[in-house]
Amino acid sequence: MEAPTEFPSVTFSDLATSCSAAPAAAVFSVDSKGQARLRFVQTGSAAPLAELDLETTQVFRVGPVDLLCVSEESGGNATDEKLCSKAFKVGFKTKDESKGFAAALEEWKNRRSSKDGASLENGLIVSSKSKFDSKIEATSAKMYFHYYGQLLHQQNMLQDFVRTGTYYAAVLENKLDFEGRVVVDVGAGSGILSLFAAQAGAKHVYAVEASEMAEYAQKLISGNPSLGQRITVIKGKVEEVELPEKADILISEPMGTLLVNERMLESYIIARDRFLTPSGKMFPTLGRIHMAPFSDEYLYVEVANKALFWQQQNFFGVDLTPLHGSAFQGYFSQPVVDAFDPRLLVSPPTFHTLDFTRMKEEDLYELDIPLNFTATVGTRVHGLACWFDVLFNGSTVQRWLTTAPGSPTTHWYQLRCVLQQPLYVMAGQQITGRLHLVAHSAQSYTIYLTLSTKMWGVGAEQGGVLQTSTGKLELKEPYYRLSQPQSYAASDQQQQTVQTQIMPPQDISQLPDEIDPSLSLEQL
Repeated sequence: MEAPTEFPSVTFSDLATSCSAAPAAAVFSVDSKGQARLRFVQTGSAAPLAELDLETTQVFRVGPVDLLCVSEESGGNATDEKLCSKAFKVGFKTKDESKGFAAALEEWKNRRSSKDGASLENGLIVSSKSKFDSKIEATSAKMYFHYYGQLLHQQNMLQDFVRTGTYYAAVLENKLDFEGRVVVDVGAGSGILSLFAAQAGAKHVYAVEASEMAEYAQKLISGNPSLGQRITVIKGKVEEVELPEKADILISEPMGTLLVNERMLESYIIARDRFLTPSGKMFPTLGRIHMAPFSDEYLYVEVANKALFWQQQNFFGVDLTPLHGSAFQGYFSQPVVDAFDPRLLVSPPTFHTLDFTRMKEEDLYELDIPLNFTATVGTRVHGLACWFDVLFNGSTVQRWLTTAPGSPTTHWYQLRCVLQQPLYVMAGQQITGRLHLVAHSAQSYTIYLTLSTKMWGVGAEQGGVLQTSTGKLELKEPYYRLSQPQSYAASDQQQQTVQTQIMPPQDISQLPDEIDPSLSLEQL
């Protein structure tokens, strides 16, 4: 019997009653039938407040430390097929406890699916759903693997010479890490990274690819026999496949738009936990999401004007204006993917680090990033600009792959979240806020952005917020503007040279090929 997981100090409210919140303990355990259950027991009493079947339970965040648990239960007898929903509000003392509860719920839901199989009455064994299948919609996964199973999309990535060239350099400059080692290529695609690893002297490479691209990868690898004899292509998900030996090094290209889109980083972390030796290396080793407020009147007007269509009052005799507000909000819910001039940034950027060697898969379910900037120019702030970079922390050379504005453009471009309501700032004024990313089952994230300006000038020491603007955007549905950086036209307020630092603590374009090996990852 598995040991239960307990959260001893929560508050519990049944939304179907008018009773106030009661102190309780939340306990995850397995019942006599082997089913994962969640029980709420009142503090100081053995009386259960509620018991939920985790197979039908979902959790939603309704506040910084509050969660909503919704469970579907049958009508109560064998002939009653109707389902009724029960909803309970669960409160926690801290945000970390709230996150821990949500992670525990997902873990207990997935424990059954992690078993090899279950015995049936006829004696057969069937495999249960993998962790990937339990958290990702089947339709989303089907479209995802179909997309990456086509050669034209692989060609698009291969022709990104910044991407491909940086991977090649990172591998071949660090032969010491690959020679005589076992390598696992996570999401191998065309197999190009497996071939790079073989070129660097890998003892054997296991190329794991779940899409139909595995067949093309096998064909490409077989066509390079001097390298291919040390590469084995395995078709399947890293959450499901079994390998004959542990890996000394993982290599993968798991980055999506804003680093985390498509949620492949989670598979990369799972592959680490399943296949990598304790002293093994990961290429890439860590990633950083960079953020800075920007000012771009042209972009703001372009997005806002898309909704003008819905201001027609006589469209073939139909008044379209009732839908204008919804259309306006819809266009601003799309993150803009394009390349922009770094002089549009109105402050030095900040960054948030994801250490792939240490983080848990569950850490990627929700990212909560505080924002704090100081404006270097007086202007209108139209939103938040984002990009990312990743580090290949080799034993010989530490190499960065960056998607920063001003650097050679990649197929990832940059991403900008445009706010419906711009903010007015003066040089030296503080801009604060929050970038909150919440993963969902369509292999992407919902983005919640808040930016605020602090009081500035005389009386500023009294504190307070002057303006706040918020936005909710869907990372899976971006506006692919994909333009090259346009000629920069400074406004009257921007005549002075804007000194922006593209990537603290160093400008990526000026990073040396080597980094002082005495530096730890936390110092990068």
